[in-house]
Amino acid sequence: MKDEYDLKQLGKKPKKRINSRNKGNSFERKAAKILNEQFDTDEFSRTPGSGAFATTHKLPEHLKIYGDIITPEKFKYTIECKKGYNKENLYSLFNYSSDLWKFIQQSEEEAKKSKKDPLLLFQQDRQFILAITRKDIFPEEIDHVEFRNYRMYKFTDLLELDLNYWFSEVW
Repeated sequence: MKDEYDLKQLGKKPKKRINSRNKGNSFERKAAKILNEQFDTDEFSRTPGSGAFATTHKLPEHLKIYGDIITPEKFKYTIECKKGYNKENLYSLFNYSSDLWKFIQQSEEEAKKSKKDPLLLFQQDRQFILAITRKDIFPEEIDHVEFRNYRMYKFTDLLELDLNYWFSEVW
């Protein structure tokens, strides 16, 4: 039974619950900021409607937006961002109905529509950002976990790669 008169809690405000939508939106902004700083640009930004914009609006092909992050034209990837989901763990790799596999499937579908490669950025609370993509995209020498046709990397490790891994043409 919880002690409602715990003296240690006097004067402390209860922790405010973080809305999962706000958590996702702030993670998308964080990812865009990291990419802008890494590639010295301002072309990465959060997608209006968090990825749903391209599927809910009738736009000409050249104006369609895919994924959670708007990317420069020559960027090779469609980016999906997922924050939180602390119930996901290594066992999720073996549970093909887990949220993790749903996220991977979503990133594949968005990438197919955009004719780019998928890049899923995933971060659990108070952990570093993971990047999940097909196993044939980034060098095998980088530390990774391989499962099925995918690899999971520390996002910071991938950011150290040459620009040719990120852009179809380097400007």
